[in-house]
Amino acid sequence: MASLLQGRLPISQDVLLMQKGTMMRKVRSKNWKKLRYFRLQEDGMTVWHARQVGARAKASFSISDVETVRNGHESELLRSLAEEFPLEQGFTIVFHGRRSNLDLVANSVEEAQIWMKGLQLLVDFVTNMDQQERLDQWLSDWFQRGDKNQDGRMSFHEVQRLLRLMNVEMEQEHAFQLFQAADTSQSDTLEGQEFIEFYKALTKRVEVLELFGNFSADGQKLTLLEFVDFLQEEQKEGDHASDLALELIDRHEPSESGKLRHVLSMDGFLNYLYSKDGDIFNPSCLPIYQDMTQPLNHYYINSSHNTYLVGDQLCGQSSVEGYIRALKRGCRCVEVDVWDGPSGEPVVYHGHTLTSRILFKEVVATLAQYAFQTSDYPVILSLENHCSWEQQEIIAHHLTEILGDQLLSTTLDGQLPTQLPSPEELQKKILVKGKKLSTLEEDLEEEEELETELEGEQEPELESQFESETQELSPRSKDKNEKKSKAILCPSLSALVIYTKTVSFYNFTHSREHYRFYELSSFSETKAKNLIKETGNQFVQHNAWQLSRVYPSGLRTDSSNYNPQEFWNAGCQMVAMNVQTAGLEMDIYDGLFRQNGGCGYVLKPDFLRDTQSSFHPERPISPFKAQTLQIQVISGQQLPKVDKTKEGSIVDPLVRVEIFGVRPDTTRQETSYVENNGFNPYWGQTLCFQLLVPELAMLRFLVKDYNWTSRNDFIGQYTLPWTCMQQGYRHIHLLSKDGTSLHPASLFVHICMLEGLREVES
Repeated sequence: MASLLQGRLPISQDVLLMQKGTMMRKVRSKNWKKLRYFRLQEDGMTVWHARQVGARAKASFSISDVETVRNGHESELLRSLAEEFPLEQGFTIVFHGRRSNLDLVANSVEEAQIWMKGLQLLVDFVTNMDQQERLDQWLSDWFQRGDKNQDGRMSFHEVQRLLRLMNVEMEQEHAFQLFQAADTSQSDTLEGQEFIEFYKALTKRVEVLELFGNFSADGQKLTLLEFVDFLQEEQKEGDHASDLALELIDRHEPSESGKLRHVLSMDGFLNYLYSKDGDIFNPSCLPIYQDMTQPLNHYYINSSHNTYLVGDQLCGQSSVEGYIRALKRGCRCVEVDVWDGPSGEPVVYHGHTLTSRILFKEVVATLAQYAFQTSDYPVILSLENHCSWEQQEIIAHHLTEILGDQLLSTTLDGQLPTQLPSPEELQKKILVKGKKLSTLEEDLEEEEELETELEGEQEPELESQFESETQELSPRSKDKNEKKSKAILCPSLSALVIYTKTVSFYNFTHSREHYRFYELSSFSETKAKNLIKETGNQFVQHNAWQLSRVYPSGLRTDSSNYNPQEFWNAGCQMVAMNVQTAGLEMDIYDGLFRQNGGCGYVLKPDFLRDTQSSFHPERPISPFKAQTLQIQVISGQQLPKVDKTKEGSIVDPLVRVEIFGVRPDTTRQETSYVENNGFNPYWGQTLCFQLLVPELAMLRFLVKDYNWTSRNDFIGQYTLPWTCMQQGYRHIHLLSKDGTSLHPASLFVHICMLEGLREVES
């Protein structure tokens, strides 16, 4: 079955050597280091491992699971074993989602380089695959699993087993008919191209054929005019449908003659529907499309809570990997809990718990390396400072020295601003959020005086001025004032806080009368919820001129999450999440930040950016444009099994559509379940929703395996903002619990948005 990708796979000396196999040490911890035999399979797409050469092997990972490959110097674990293994012989395989990294140590630098270069070559190939190549790879993976005796061909008995693995319940007689029709060589087995034909027969899309026939006069093709009609009537593409039709034919029609004649075949039509152009997520919302020149407080900001943790809040591991993962997924506000450490070096961990500790300077070095790999827009470093005066000076030193020009250490133009700068103005800058001894006005005034005094060569006076300030703030006696030392803020650290000064919150009137636009408060989820209920409109107005940060309750020791939607409804910008924990809440979070280039900043609706706004999240009223949403859930394609260990079990899928927004809009409906069919289930059911504030709505499409004896099991999901949804016939490409692709698993739906509230048929 390697023939599917034959001729397209990148072949290098490194890849060929990987296919011969290598003994390497798999490292899980300082105490768990075991030799294993790793080998790239002939398909070039999967790596298997065994205890030794010749022993029974099992799949370790697929190339499509891999995000990147790092050298040994970048691995915390391998660095801790540097005295035992040379770092040049080690490397780390980083997977998509929340799967743990795989640390390996080769027997030589040359072997490590072979695997690092070979893997990265294959990862780059997979990343750049087109739609057909991705499908070919998926089919190759299934063929490998179905071909039990690994002879490169599949008997009918193996095909029957494969159908069960693929979630297909089919009468034996019908399956045998399809098998015989595909077996053109009459060898009683299926090889490469024959297997593809068998797959095509299995995946015949009757509902798409019917749709195609509704617009095609001859049932063979869509002429340019017929395709334009479809785009205008069903896809709601509007006046630009004619130009778009030509582009789409050129992009998706497989035959050159079809392109020349400006017609779309059935295959081309299916290619279009299954592509990004036919996706439910509007492709125009994928790049950075929003105005990025507004003040920071006008945006929702992708924010992480206790970023250093990769587990729970009590005994979990602290790791710089937490920062790498958060930054790579678009987080723009990361948290650092910093405490006094041994040998004068501050450490990061969750204080008064059993979580492990990492050096603060390692966290800062990680920020310097990864802060702007995913997005150029500013990173806010939320500093929870628990250190003594002495170690605060070390913190300030590390921030200044390691971050260099990346650190924002003064206002952008040296002048006193009247509002927060924009993400555009703060590109490639790291802002420190923390306490500050003085106001920004006093800082700038002091800088002006300093410049004046330096010009007049009055250095002795300047020194005495600093001495008196230090005398006032620093501990006079180390023995007597040990506790006071920890409570006092060091001026060098205070000076690094510019636009994000943290202040205590009393009430909204107090904030309006006493605080400045660059000062911000943090709220526990409980406090924020109460404020939304009691004074929701004031909270909206507050967030129109000042930043707010919301963080999870201390009772969430398991690192669970709250639903961020409630706080977004009030315009809260930094709604911090435990990003290490997958689930509904992170699905909603990832759904919002999927738009705008995944840059970590999403512009709030205009009624949440107005300091005079009348909007109340608990009691939303006009002038917001209410809408009615009709979703026809038509069919599903290649849904994965819930329990892959049970070959005979086939899912009974149902689809639940959940809407999250203001309280009256938050609801859910679901289809009935389809028995024993995860391969191509058909529902054909319409769900109807009414929304008062669609601008704030998030939609989640959840596919579950019906189980009358217990809770329905999760199969896949996809979440997106209302504002990024396309109308018409669309595919929804499902994601796993972890947010990784379940390709080619999808739903086929029809979306219709209507102005105003319509009668919902029961």
